Amino acid sequence: MPKNSKAVKRELDDDVQESVKDLLSNEDACDEAFKKSSLMVGADGGDGKRRDAEDGGSDGGSDGEEEERPAWNSKLQYILAQVGFSVGLGNVWRFPYLCQKNGGGAYLVPYLILLVLIGIPLFFLELAVGQRIRRGSIGVWNYISPRLGGIGFASCVVCFFVALYYNVIISWSLFYFSQSFQQPLPWRECPLVKNKTSTYVVPECEKSSATTFYWYREALDISNSISEGGGLNWRMTVCLLVAWSMVCLAMIKGIQSSGKVMYFSSLFPYLVLFCFLIRALLLKGSTDGIRHMFTPKLEIMLEAKVWREAATQVFFALGLGFGGVIAFSSYNKRDNNCHFDAVLVSLINFFTSVLATLVVFAVLGFKANILNDKCIALNFNRTVTYLLENGTSPSHPLLSASADNYHKLTENFTQSDFQRLGLDPCSIEDELNKAVQGTGLAFIAFTEAMTHFPASPFWSVMFFLMLVNLGLGSMFGTIEGILTPLIDTFKVRKELLTVGCCVLAFSIGLLFVQRSGNYFVAMFDDYSATLPLLIVVILENVAIAWIYGIDKFFEDLKDMLGFTPYRFYYYMWKYITPILLLVLLCSSFIQLTRTPPSYSAWIEEEARELTLYFPPWGIVVCISLVLMAVLPVPVVFGLRYFHLISEDAGGRSTVSYKKGRIIKETAQPGEDDDASLIQGRSPSEAPSPRPASSIYRKQSSNGGPDVDTAPNGRYGIGYLMADMPDMPESDL
Repeated sequence: MPKNSKAVKRELDDDVQESVKDLLSNEDACDEAFKKSSLMVGADGGDGKRRDAEDGGSDGGSDGEEEERPAWNSKLQYILAQVGFSVGLGNVWRFPYLCQKNGGGAYLVPYLILLVLIGIPLFFLELAVGQRIRRGSIGVWNYISPRLGGIGFASCVVCFFVALYYNVIISWSLFYFSQSFQQPLPWRECPLVKNKTSTYVVPECEKSSATTFYWYREALDISNSISEGGGLNWRMTVCLLVAWSMVCLAMIKGIQSSGKVMYFSSLFPYLVLFCFLIRALLLKGSTDGIRHMFTPKLEIMLEAKVWREAATQVFFALGLGFGGVIAFSSYNKRDNNCHFDAVLVSLINFFTSVLATLVVFAVLGFKANILNDKCIALNFNRTVTYLLENGTSPSHPLLSASADNYHKLTENFTQSDFQRLGLDPCSIEDELNKAVQGTGLAFIAFTEAMTHFPASPFWSVMFFLMLVNLGLGSMFGTIEGILTPLIDTFKVRKELLTVGCCVLAFSIGLLFVQRSGNYFVAMFDDYSATLPLLIVVILENVAIAWIYGIDKFFEDLKDMLGFTPYRFYYYMWKYITPILLLVLLCSSFIQLTRTPPSYSAWIEEEARELTLYFPPWGIVVCISLVLMAVLPVPVVFGLRYFHLISEDAGGRSTVSYKKGRIIKETAQPGEDDDASLIQGRSPSEAPSPRPASSIYRKQSSNGGPDVDTAPNGRYGIGYLMADMPDMPESDL
């Protein structure tokens, strides 16, 4: 600096020091006014619209005070909420089935690979954007790019579709839970029909099994096809009402109420799983099931279908695209280490799936041994009768009843001998190969196994209470994925929106508790989520990596986390994950188009399942579900592309201001360095690595025409700030 400028510098320093004193003296007095300050946002710097300064505040509060955005009471509560949302019924009744179907232990290899390549990066991405922008899915994607705001609405539609039928499954579990307080269990034996002359077993039950009959006839009272409505099942209607009432009461106060419920709903299933595992390992034949489960069939790993199903399971296991992950993370502190959370929750989800698989196949191994012993006893009696009729001495040692003797007796039998004698092939492996998924596993196979447990009502109560808790944990995240974006966007009261959403969902859900309701559950499960969610997640990835900018996103992550994430995520988000998702989307689309829409119908007269094709109106409904879920994306894009809706409408998130602070402002080009502003300090935060380019103070309190505007067209905020805690610093 030239020597002749020292006098100027001294004068400037005096002015700056005097300004500092003035600001410090006014800080406390302005603090309350600042907490209530509003950000003035105007399209093109024109007439501004006053937006709420606090998240979750209402637009029309008479006192002008805004509520502060809710926050988790503790990190544990937040982790339990994310675990409860991601760990659901699919971990118990779909993962074990896929593992058994696709190579046993070998299936874990592609699953883990795809968990690292797809699951953890995308989970981390959703956690990061929710925590950074502190909005639900609608606000997040409006902020990233207003033209992609339809992504958030699509997530809400998918969440609503899934919530409709998912709560029906919870109502089924509630029904079985209520029926488990009986000794013996009502599905232990087939019911008898008595008339004047005889007593006989119900033919439908005799042709199938006691647990199968109870599920289809007593619980669902199912019709023969989707076209036969048959009226409401009043018992399931009551259970559905109870299920929606539980969800409504738990969600009505937001995370303040649902967060406390998570302590039970998220932890109780693990207690039950460990109890079941210990009990099952003490039963005969449990090791046969576990050995069968984890015997690797390496040749199956080379099939493309295995990798596609593993990718789909990873995708849905973590709840990607629903908006629940974003909603939960939006209530976090801005400096929370969401990378650690993403890895932790993903690994917990994986180990929960493995634990559930151990439990399921230990129990199924016990069941297989029970059925195998019954088969051997029946075949042995028939074989002994045949041998005695053909001159074998009754005192022959092989005629004493035992499994070894049975195998010795039949080791030389041909297939024709078995058929001629009416013998069934008794094999534990064959029984284990009949492992089923979904409702067949939970309400038929598992219930049958529990009838052979000592103190079976107790274990039945525990099992179905576990299913209810697993379902509720996922439902909380799903409903939060609907409520949080709508509340952030439209500023409605959470209580009214929660009650209204639950009442509407229950009313539509009556479709699923009529006699043909199970077929509609299958329809929604197959068509309302798979393709729409894949499209949503692909758009999320592209929006961050290519529209917002992966480099800018990494800068945001560094500012938020305090460290730069591994470069691994850079290449995953930008190249690898989008390509894998597109491959998964194409393969799923090809599978759906090549396979005509069908469902498994229970035929009462034949007492067996039969695959039927949906009628023409059913195909229209299937296609409509997919179109309605993805329709918001092109609609919002078109409306904003053709300027039918201003791109600023909802494009910038409202901002929450906690407490002001004095900042250091960077000099503009052409300005003398001696005129640089105040050295800033914050009592609670480090200085922002990317200070705002220019921030001004309001000259009037009413936001009138004498308000100074910043060069970017936004209004000043009435106090000098560089870091706005609830809004990303990246200039969009």
